[in-house]
Amino acid sequence: MSRFQQPHSEPVAPILRDKHHDAPSAFKPENLLREATRQKGLKPGPVPTVGVLDPDGDIVRQLKRSGSGTPDSNWACYHTELWRVSDGGHELGIVPCAVGASFAVLVAEQLFASGCKLLISMSSAGRLSELRPPPYFVLIEKALRDEGTSYHYAPPSEYSEADPALIQRLSSAFEASSPAVIRGPTWTTDAPFRETSEAIAAMSARGLLAVEMEAAALYAFSRARGRPVVCFAHVTNQMARIEGDFEKGEADGTVEALQVIRGAAQALLP
Repeated sequence: MSRFQQPHSEPVAPILRDKHHDAPSAFKPENLLREATRQKGLKPGPVPTVGVLDPDGDIVRQLKRSGSGTPDSNWACYHTELWRVSDGGHELGIVPCAVGASFAVLVAEQLFASGCKLLISMSSAGRLSELRPPPYFVLIEKALRDEGTSYHYAPPSEYSEADPALIQRLSSAFEASSPAVIRGPTWTTDAPFRETSEAIAAMSARGLLAVEMEAAALYAFSRARGRPVVCFAHVTNQMARIEGDFEKGEADGTVEALQVIRGAAQALLP
């Protein structure tokens, strides 16, 4: 009998074993940042109150082209850069190219440990339900947990859910906004190139609106750590199943994406 198997039971996947969700972590983001700050000779200091995850990197590339953002030379993360930009009354701390659940949560942990008070994720996503032609935005209310990171933060369940109080406040913020923001559920996957036709059909049948790579893990982290996180899906494509896909709009979609981010920040941190 396998050492992973109990007598007369189905085998349990390693990712579901020995997690101890209520126990504190031995490896803390504050300690990693302390050592990175020391090694790099940086000056400790807080990041902007509003953190933004920009997985595709389009927002930061546009900031570089326009000269409207400033790199934070004291951001101590080993793996990323952080760009500061004043937008709509709030200074944003934007981290580009943190793609996927584990990377997004790694950065989220370090942002909150560095003084962030609200995290907004703006993930590019593929359309599952034919609501309208892309591009458009979905305020993610819950995300199907078809990834690994969330299981380290929360016991098994089908979905990770956003804080309902945050969603309610954002719903009124976007009622008459342009661009339009739709509320609904998404599918978070770890393996975008394993989105089979059968899987896509099954997820569509569940009523999921889009597929992305971060929200389920970020919402599990949010609940476990008591940190405010809001995830948006910028629905930009149909998984390249048609020609001319992945068109995001003006300046690679960054103009409208920043409008949505600005609206969320103003609603949640007036």
